[in-house]
Amino acid sequence: MGAADNQQVPELGGADSYAVPGTNKFTSGKLTRLQVVDDEQRFSDELSAYMQQRWGLADAGFDYNVVAVFGSQSTGKSTLLNRLFGTRFDVMDEGQRQQTTRGIWADRGTDAMPVLILDVEGTDGRERGENQDFERKSALFSLAVAEVLLVNMWETMVGLYNGANMGLLKTVMEVNLQLFGGNQGNKTLLHFVIRDHVSSTPLANLSKTLRIDMDRIWAGLNKPEGLEDAKLGDYFDLKFSSLPHKVLQPENFEQAALALRSQFVDKKSSEYVFQPEYKRRVPADGFPHYAEAVWEKVVSNKDLDLPTQQELLAQYRCDEIAAAALIPFRAAIDALRPRVREGEIVHGLGEVARTARSQALGAFDDQAARYHSEVYAKKRLAFVQTLDGELHALALNQVKNALSQAADKFSSESHKALEKAAESSDDSSFSVVVGAVRKRVAAWFGELVDSLTIEGAEWTLAPEVKQLETTLDAITAKLRVAEMERALKQLRRRAQDTLSEVVADRLNNPDDSMWSGVMAGFDAANKEAEQQLRRRMDMAEVYGGEQREKLQRALRSGVWEDMVRGLKEEVADQMVLLKLRSALEDRFRYDEAGLPRVWRPSDDIDAQFAQARSAAQALLPLFSRIDTSSSTTLPQPVSAGVGTFFSSGFDVERSLVLISASRQRELGKRFGREADALYLEAKRAMVTTQNHVPVWVMVLLVLLGWNEAMAILFNPLYLVLTALIAGSAFVLHNLRLWGPAVRAVGGLVNVANDHVHELLVEAVNRTDPGRNRDAPAEGRSRRQVRSEDIELEPLGDSSKDSSDLVSRSSSHSSHSMSRSSSKSQLHT
Repeated sequence: MGAADNQQVPELGGADSYAVPGTNKFTSGKLTRLQVVDDEQRFSDELSAYMQQRWGLADAGFDYNVVAVFGSQSTGKSTLLNRLFGTRFDVMDEGQRQQTTRGIWADRGTDAMPVLILDVEGTDGRERGENQDFERKSALFSLAVAEVLLVNMWETMVGLYNGANMGLLKTVMEVNLQLFGGNQGNKTLLHFVIRDHVSSTPLANLSKTLRIDMDRIWAGLNKPEGLEDAKLGDYFDLKFSSLPHKVLQPENFEQAALALRSQFVDKKSSEYVFQPEYKRRVPADGFPHYAEAVWEKVVSNKDLDLPTQQELLAQYRCDEIAAAALIPFRAAIDALRPRVREGEIVHGLGEVARTARSQALGAFDDQAARYHSEVYAKKRLAFVQTLDGELHALALNQVKNALSQAADKFSSESHKALEKAAESSDDSSFSVVVGAVRKRVAAWFGELVDSLTIEGAEWTLAPEVKQLETTLDAITAKLRVAEMERALKQLRRRAQDTLSEVVADRLNNPDDSMWSGVMAGFDAANKEAEQQLRRRMDMAEVYGGEQREKLQRALRSGVWEDMVRGLKEEVADQMVLLKLRSALEDRFRYDEAGLPRVWRPSDDIDAQFAQARSAAQALLPLFSRIDTSSSTTLPQPVSAGVGTFFSSGFDVERSLVLISASRQRELGKRFGREADALYLEAKRAMVTTQNHVPVWVMVLLVLLGWNEAMAILFNPLYLVLTALIAGSAFVLHNLRLWGPAVRAVGGLVNVANDHVHELLVEAVNRTDPGRNRDAPAEGRSRRQVRSEDIELEPLGDSSKDSSDLVSRSSSHSSHSMSRSSSKSQLHT
């Protein structure tokens, strides 16, 4: 009677076989599904064979479970089962949007799960229309045989009566009590799975609404005799879960689905659903007969027939009128819906919504009020819930857009107001500046929410208003943090400006009190920064003791880091060498009075240099490490201040080292080379000062040149010539023209040298004119080379060098002329 779907189902565990519960056997092959009840309400006679051969559950005894799903058509019931249990029930084709599951289908969960899953045809399908006979029978059957009934619904259905199938649940539960005594002795778990949970409404609130609806349904049941005082908890347990949107939030959906699956798999979990109180106490090999008997009793029950013809007519007409009234209502709303979804705040949305709702209710009441009063009242309530549900969703989107804009507006305007207050040195507190902006934003948001309120609607926007307050509180906290970070940066910058001058001054004039001066500057700058920070914290209303201490530690650490950074710049390699060289020169080139030294032969230059170099080299270890012993602010030892004076995790001990040992050795070598160069320079200067004419030479010159001096003094010509030469020398010396004069004399000597050279060459050529005219080219070439060899060397600057050059030139020319003359006579 049933049809088996031969489509293979992949197991979640990836195995091709699964263990049969209660045995050591394994069943090979993939799991398949079976249509237990077809759409003609016929029960399959193949269930027993599938339980034994295909699913391997016949020998499971009581170690198996039954799960069924219940819900409206096309809400993803089959998709949910496939994801939870690894089955392969047919799912809806999104392109066609039509009924997929017809009748009742069954399959076993993968990964050796001893669970029988029933996929039930959805309710409220357009294929069956108003015929709810099969819906009620299939729901009653599922409620009777299943331990866990998954009630699948969308989030938007929560709070609706017909949309959430509350009417059908009421009928099924009432008949279930009449037929089966509510499965007395065995409870059923109604597990509500809320799909597409994307709103900010928490699951607890949705669960509360569903519990209230279920209690109201139970209270309205016509309970059989003896069960008048029965409570819902005596027969049913309620459990609630939610899943994000499968398309919009695929990753979140998969995580939530895996978490939901663990409730059916992990027996150690506190959320495990298959509890002993839900067992039907039917052995697995007898389940097919039990299920068939239940179905026959459900099918033959008269209480599941359709209502009376008058109620049926009222239901049909009310639904028809409601559908017609929804057309203009949705036309008015749909015109604004895209703008709202795009994030725009549509002004006048509340007025449009109120007008459309009023017109739709008026059209419904005018025509539907003439029909059955109870049906009309129920249908009107459902119609109002439909209208309010759509309006509520649209209003929520509008409020979310406003919430986003309000947050952005509050953040940007608060930033500007705080910056303006900081620039103007205004002493207005943080709460005054930010509170004014918050008041404006809250007033704007409140006006928008009030414009969306609809009188008579059961929904409210109070949670969104509360969410605005929460959002603004969070932004205010971020603004306060940002304000304090900006204050820390400003105070650190000011302290750095002060410390940079102190550091540069003290390190450029190093002595034994260098670090005490630096530490005094740090103490003063840090004290001033902490005073300003306390004032800024009071303005920002940072009153928490721990928070204030944390900010103060951050400030101290920052000021210290800035000072250390400046110190490291001052002790860079070139800067240190410059300071050491300057210290060496101060001690070596200048005396105690600060006057330049003029080295004399009697001075002990070696001892002076050794003393100056030793004093300069002693500064290198002084520069290498910060000495904090003179500080009145820092704890002693300074490493003890981590976590109290400095921020936790701050490596203050490492920051004390400015120059490592290896760098000290390298800098010492480089400084030694530079010091040696300075020493050699001083030595050369001293040798230069020693190159003066001895006194005895001057006496000898006077004695030997006395006659010549007298001759010059008593000879007018010599005297005038000597005066001219001495006057010229005096003028040249005072005007510092010796260099140009020497270059001019050198130029004249070069010109004379060239002229003499030309004369000598011409003289050599005249000694043998015929040979020069008739000689072959090779001979002329040789003579040209020889004539070029006669070229004289340039004259030097001194008269002695010039006379030597002239004599050598003349000798060379005479030799050349005599050699040419001899060659000429031989030729003749």
